[in-house]
Amino acid sequence: MPTHYQGTEEEKLALDAFIKFTRAGSSLEARLAASGLLGDLTLTQFGVLETLYHLGPLCQGELSHKLLKSTGNTTLVLDNLEKHGLVRRVRSEEDRRMIRIELTELGKARIEEVLPGQIAEIVEQMSVLSPQELAELGRLCKKLGLGRRG
Repeated sequence: MPTHYQGTEEEKLALDAFIKFTRAGSSLEARLAASGLLGDLTLTQFGVLETLYHLGPLCQGELSHKLLKSTGNTTLVLDNLEKHGLVRRVRSEEDRRMIRIELTELGKARIEEVLPGQIAEIVEQMSVLSPQELAELGRLCKKLGLGRRG
């Protein structure tokens, strides 16, 4: 649905693209969540497990940054993952203010269980685009994500 905003052509074009981009992302996330492949994990919890699985232990601030989530949101997600034994918080011996988040063996097993199915579902959902369109989408998203920097 295009914007109904009555502004300049530049404004209407930017708003229309923003609406389509936001709706596409929300729609894709909803379809992934509805697949049921993650069981009782939320997409954010999955993101935490996947990030720690591929990057190793991180402090909470780094993890929040990687996930593009607030530290408050990340704290809640980590509390729930820790309650289920999927992650643990380890205080640094050198700097007691630093707390590293790491996967437990149960967390590692869980991400190894759900990751292949989630990847397959993402590939399926993205298959409406050609390989060239996927590459272009990736390039455009990166450009948009970087904004006017550099």
